[in-house]
Amino acid sequence: MGLMRRTGALALITALTAGMFMTGQDVRGAEAASALDLDTVTIPQLQERMAEGSLTSSELTAAYLHRIRTIDPRINSVLHTNPKALAQAAASDVRHRTGRVLGPLDGIPVLLKDNVNTRDMPTTAGSLALAGAPPDTDAELVTRLRDGGAVILGKTNLSEWANFRAEAPTSGWSAVGGQTRNPYVLDRNPCGSSAGSGAALAASLAQVAIGTETDGSIVCPAGINGVVGHKPSLGLVSGAGVVPISAEQDTAGPMARNVVDAALALAVLQGSEPVVPRTDDLAGKRIGLWRLPELGPEVDALMTGAAEKFRAAGAEVVEVVLPYQDRLGELEFPALLSEFHRDIDAYLATREGPRDLAELIEFNRRTPEEQTCFAGQELFEQALTAPPTTDPDYRAMRAELTDLAKRSIDETMAEHRLDAIASPTNPPAWTTDCARGDDDVMPSSTPAAVAGYPSISVPAGFVGELPVGLLLIAGHRQDPALLSLAASVEQELDAWRAPKFLPALGG
Repeated sequence: MGLMRRTGALALITALTAGMFMTGQDVRGAEAASALDLDTVTIPQLQERMAEGSLTSSELTAAYLHRIRTIDPRINSVLHTNPKALAQAAASDVRHRTGRVLGPLDGIPVLLKDNVNTRDMPTTAGSLALAGAPPDTDAELVTRLRDGGAVILGKTNLSEWANFRAEAPTSGWSAVGGQTRNPYVLDRNPCGSSAGSGAALAASLAQVAIGTETDGSIVCPAGINGVVGHKPSLGLVSGAGVVPISAEQDTAGPMARNVVDAALALAVLQGSEPVVPRTDDLAGKRIGLWRLPELGPEVDALMTGAAEKFRAAGAEVVEVVLPYQDRLGELEFPALLSEFHRDIDAYLATREGPRDLAELIEFNRRTPEEQTCFAGQELFEQALTAPPTTDPDYRAMRAELTDLAKRSIDETMAEHRLDAIASPTNPPAWTTDCARGDDDVMPSSTPAAVAGYPSISVPAGFVGELPVGLLLIAGHRQDPALLSLAASVEQELDAWRAPKFLPALGG
């Protein structure tokens, strides 16, 4: 399988804008893009150029805004661009010239999933119910990004309500934004719920994007769009001001085209000292391979190939099967229903529009636009009648659920003396079909998501034209070690390639 890299951002921009009028901002963006490959450049490389004066944040931001205008109509991943982005970039340029750089993200364009509160842009969770006035305050993670000098480029589309509305949803669809498409093959699904963030990064529309996950919604869009997505340990990144599903599992996290950028973004999000992850060799590492053959023989062949590369690099790879998965599947959604009712009521009370879940259900029933892809809101209706989180039966269920998830990872890692567990992140992207809904056979994300442990997806390879990720899982608060291991795995697999925006397979 040949490595299909672009010949540079300028060639694509030129092709897309041939015969079109270009604004001064477009010209600056195209000129900046001609000097660097936005597909492959890293944050340290960008900061080096800005430090030496060969690149400004204004030029970089203009380049990304130009790509959003010219490329995003094909994939529909960006809901809003920030009218203040260039002003933020200009302020960063002053800091770079005067030696007052605020950190690794100073001047770096970042996209936010549209369930993260921003006081100066809409925050809708994809729902028309929240399409009125923006929130009064930023999410805490947005405050950290602003304090770190990041350029808030805009907001990305998502699966409405982070994919917690219907029993048969279509990932990447929202009433506000419509359907996001997979950049590799446009009739294929980008996976939810951080679908817009994953697709935008694959198309090189920002340097970093922020996703959120309750179970799979960072790592699956990362895997299926061929980028990197890190779900941090629970509590590492503040959830204040993020539209919730469950405080027991929700976390925001960084998505990027490489592990280094994801690690630097995480440091800013959690308020820690930035450390570039080491790309040590894999010699002496012990990795447990959880194959998940239900994802198909082509995905399993990619896992076999990855294991061979790890062994050739000196790692020991042992095959494992994580226990308790059936029981986790039985318990997770009943627990989430109770938690969602509690947490969404608290969030809606802070916003204009429906004041609680009952009013939100009624809003959807009387709003035809909320039913244009799928009509169902079964999870909302089930959550409305779920036991409260004060109920002893709920408490026992959540305690058992979290305990089994932690034990599934801890016992496996202890038994085999592992540094991490590796598994496929996703199947090849399925065809988007509102009538059918998603193909949601993605069991690898659940143990870490429920346990609150870290996981990260890195590109593993392709099934034909469709990316597949490798998911790495580690123990509680082992995020730094996991990121370093992921950087080494990324280097060994060398599996990234740019999307071709094919209309369909064979198209």
